[in-house]
Parts: sequence; C-alpha cells; structure tokens
Amino acid sequence: MNYRTQAEYYIKGITQGAIDAAEVIAWSDEVIVSAPKAEDWMVEISSCGPEDRLKVLGLLNTVQGEADQAELAALLKAKGLS
Repeated sequence: MNYRTQAEYYIKGITQGAIDAAEVIAWSDEVIVSAPKAEDWMVEISSCGPEDRLKVLGLLNTVQGEADQAELAALLKAKGLS
C-alpha cells in the first residue's frame, strides 16, 4: 500500500472522529524506520504531539502520490467508515 492511500485513510479517520492523532504519529514512526529515505512529512508528523490533530491533518494532506481507491475503500470499510 502506498503512503498516499494510507494518508487518505487517516485523513478520513481523523475527520470522522474514528482515529486520533496518536495513531497517525505511531504510523509515521513506523514509516520512518522502514522507508528507504525519510520524507519531510514523515519527520514532521512524527514530531507532533497527540493534541496536534489539525497539524497532523494538514501534514497528511502534503503526502505525495495517488491513492488506490479500492484499497482505501477496503480500509475504510474495515474501520466502519465511508
């Protein structure tokens, strides 16, 4: 799964109240460890605090790429989101 698809999932989750910033921060920490090269958005999200919901949301919107709509729909459905 690409980063843009995951970012879209977290954006929808945060805006619908099903995901909190701490979950996105933990994901970003994992991505930094596994990515060949850390990108700015990864480091910036990782340095946010759990109360920085709007900042995390803004940073998720900077993730480059194109979301895989089928994967995104499956993720959202599994979380009970639309």
